[in-house]
Amino acid sequence: MCNIHNTRNSKFDIRHSIGFTLVELLVVIAIIALLLSILTPSLMKAKALARRLKCTGNLRQIHLAVNLYLDTNDNTYPCAQDPVSTTPFYWLWMGRGWRSFVEPYLDGNIDVNNPSVLLCPADSTEPHKYESTSYAYSMAFYHSPRQIDTMNTVEDTYTNPQPSIPQKCFDVADPSGKILIAEWFSNHQLIEDEKGWWTWDGTRNYLFADGQVRFLKASQIRPARDGLPDANLTHRGIKGTDYPP
Repeated sequence: MCNIHNTRNSKFDIRHSIGFTLVELLVVIAIIALLLSILTPSLMKAKALARRLKCTGNLRQIHLAVNLYLDTNDNTYPCAQDPVSTTPFYWLWMGRGWRSFVEPYLDGNIDVNNPSVLLCPADSTEPHKYESTSYAYSMAFYHSPRQIDTMNTVEDTYTNPQPSIPQKCFDVADPSGKILIAEWFSNHQLIEDEKGWWTWDGTRNYLFADGQVRFLKASQIRPARDGLPDANLTHRGIKGTDYPP
């Protein structure tokens, strides 16, 4: 009888030792919540960095596509008369405008549903607004420096078009300092009044004519002819410099 009684007590003790009291559960939940509060910002930062690096990779692939275009077009940058479309309306420097020039050198047919490398993963713009394109092309690469030096306002970049003049890669005076293509919006540092290249706020990935991609604040870009960090209207066009300030 004594042995039977002891066995029952040992089973009772084991059964209770493997369970959790309410206090213990609350402690575990509190620890998990604390760990999540510590790790979540780090995870968000890691995701943001991954999107930024993917955007950098996009621009490097775009540069390769532009180089292939140059190789097959007598070293001449994409050039067409603006506006390149009126339904809908857009100019060559806009993502939808220059897309067709590099499309043959990228993977497959590019459109709003298949943007390829023309869409930054951090770009939250409604896809159909700009047809899933995140990057703008400097109009200095299809206008002469003399033409660019007659443009002084933002409106000059999308009204009263001047005749486009093809520019060759050998004409770029400072390839490491002239922006070729860049993010239009500040996708990696959201700002309240988003105006693309027409604001001194935010940060963007910039592809320079020599193939370098730099992640810069808009405030690090030299003022263009319209007084803004606008790679379209760089002083002296492709003979000029956007960076360093």
